Amino acid sequence: MATITAANAVFMISVANLFDAPFQLQGFAADDVFSHALVAPVETLMGVDGILSGGWTPQPKVQTVALQADSPSNIFFDTWYNSQEQLREAYVASAQITLPSISRTFTCVQGFLTNYPPMTDARRILQPRRFTITWASIIGAPL
Repeated sequence: MATITAANAVFMISVANLFDAPFQLQGFAADDVFSHALVAPVETLMGVDGILSGGWTPQPKVQTVALQADSPSNIFFDTWYNSQEQLREAYVASAQITLPSISRTFTCVQGFLTNYPPMTDARRILQPRRFTITWASIIGAPL
């Protein structure tokens, strides 16, 4: 029987000139591995006469990755952010995400670290950290 578990997801990411070899993210949050903002690929405009026009426009793909406070992968994002701060330059990432439960793989192209939590939120227990990567494109394909 097939399942739709996220437990077997594999997220490999690299950052040019920083982490050239792909780094496997691990230690995802319990209820939130990663999520994506909706993309509006078409803009529409209705004229005063009621005729609707539309056209394709390029859109960034915004992804949020959630890692437990004690995830060994937090250091990946800390290094990425701190290196950018030190050099005052943006590093560009690429990624390959494999979801075996649905037999799909996704290639993420030209990503930038656009939101970074400098530390975990502390409540009764330390909370997950959520990092945002904005991609130029995410392309899905069958495994």
